[in-house]
Amino acid sequence: MEFRPCIDLHQGKVKQIVGATLNQENKQVIENYVSTYNSSYYAAKFRDDQLTGGHVIMLGDGNKEAAIEALQSYPGGLQIGGGINGDNALTFLNAGASHVIVTSYIFQDGELKMDKLRRLVDKIGKERLVIDLSCKQKDGKWFVVTDKWTKFSNIEITASTIKELEQYCDEFLIHAADVEGKRAGIAENLVRLLADYVTIPTTYAGGVSSLEDLHLFEQLSKGKLHVTIGSALDIFGGDLSYDQVVDYCKE
Repeated sequence: MEFRPCIDLHQGKVKQIVGATLNQENKQVIENYVSTYNSSYYAAKFRDDQLTGGHVIMLGDGNKEAAIEALQSYPGGLQIGGGINGDNALTFLNAGASHVIVTSYIFQDGELKMDKLRRLVDKIGKERLVIDLSCKQKDGKWFVVTDKWTKFSNIEITASTIKELEQYCDEFLIHAADVEGKRAGIAENLVRLLADYVTIPTTYAGGVSSLEDLHLFEQLSKGKLHVTIGSALDIFGGDLSYDQVVDYCKE
């Protein structure tokens, strides 16, 4: 199990927000934390702590400059997601990203667009692609959600879905969108399910807010999944020690 750090960008600033509030009409985005430091500060910190596989997520427009600053501060050490498509993927890879992360580009109108996925793989190679399978629960099942987690797709997280998509990417990134940003514990049934299904590196995000949560995650995932933690960390205004998380995962 590795700790995969994150840098979430909103309106050009490093923030921790409740992701499910991004596209709610006539409602304010809920911000857990707005940093006084820029993206390159965090990228350099993760570089110095030798953390690999972290990700920069651009939440909406106006974040490209801050994203590239982070990538250039830690070349090859960070992945990039948020609005990635077939036209801009190479731009971010050439700027220093190790991988690009895609969701809405390949999941449209509630369906997986295999033609777009195949074209993207042909363009950049599967070894530089991460597929974001962030999901919400409905009727006891987990479905991929798109458009900043506001729309359900018809793609259920099943063994066959995972097996098919593993042929086209190097890693998965999976937010449990129902619990993300709420510091209220992990989605235990999703963690168990993923540990049974995945055979490639997979990073889980959502609800880890204490070392006890981290230990539970490690047990439920059987050490097969990596973890990212955002708003719960003290470097993002939370109570959980970043240094302790780094040390726990390295041990």
